[in-house]
Amino acid sequence: MRIATTIFLTDETITPVRLARELEQRGFAGLYLPEHTHIPAERTSPYPAGGELPREYGRTLDPFVALGQAAAVTERLGLGTGITLVAQHDPIDLAKQIATLDHLSGGRFTLGVGFGWNKEEAADHGVEWSTRRALTGERLSLMRALWAAEPTAYKGEFGSVRASVAFPKPVRGNPRTLIGGAAGPKLFAQIAESADGWLPIGGRGLTEALPALRTAWEEAGRAPEALQIVPYATLPSEGKLAHYAELGIEEVVLQLPPAGESEVLRVLDAYAAYV
Repeated sequence: MRIATTIFLTDETITPVRLARELEQRGFAGLYLPEHTHIPAERTSPYPAGGELPREYGRTLDPFVALGQAAAVTERLGLGTGITLVAQHDPIDLAKQIATLDHLSGGRFTLGVGFGWNKEEAADHGVEWSTRRALTGERLSLMRALWAAEPTAYKGEFGSVRASVAFPKPVRGNPRTLIGGAAGPKLFAQIAESADGWLPIGGRGLTEALPALRTAWEEAGRAPEALQIVPYATLPSEGKLAHYAELGIEEVVLQLPPAGESEVLRVLDAYAAYV
């Protein structure tokens, strides 16, 4: 099983360069980074985990800039977002960012896609909350038109792009794409239609959820063996990882604390026992 990590990198934590080097030296498979452009000071959207919103949410580094630094000082470490709020981006700009990072890293990028929970943050980006899932799906399609081998136009309800010359291209045509979110028929249909798999936050409830996802996947005509399940932001134990292995899971992303160098490296040393 590949053991990757995620962390809220901020202006107060270990740096991307130091963390990436330490991860690769210890044999970890990857580094996934979350994003929030900003957290409106006045909001009614509740923090999904309950309680007060942790400090790091309003201090996150831009994941693509941070992952670019990580790519420059490593050779094998996988690089991913966990997650990108695609609806909050201009899709033409985002397609260029993703393709550039994937090209410069030698095809190491994974696009984690999410729909968000913070209505106020999304509204500041001009996102209508009720249409964010459809908007995300369209923006993925538009980006894939720009990544196509030949100039390809795309026109949807929310946006369009002319057939264009757009280089660089992602190394493998499209980057690996995983969609995060809570289990349910709507999410599973979107995964089956437009992704390579699921990025379940916390990794709980997989035994009950996976049959429904696999059914949706196969009904969409996808090859069963191609489905990827990557439990995300989990805290490890031997029993938990063994359970994931029994479910056929080949990669898991462990949560690191949003802390300074000494604390993060202490946790990395503990996690290295699972690598």
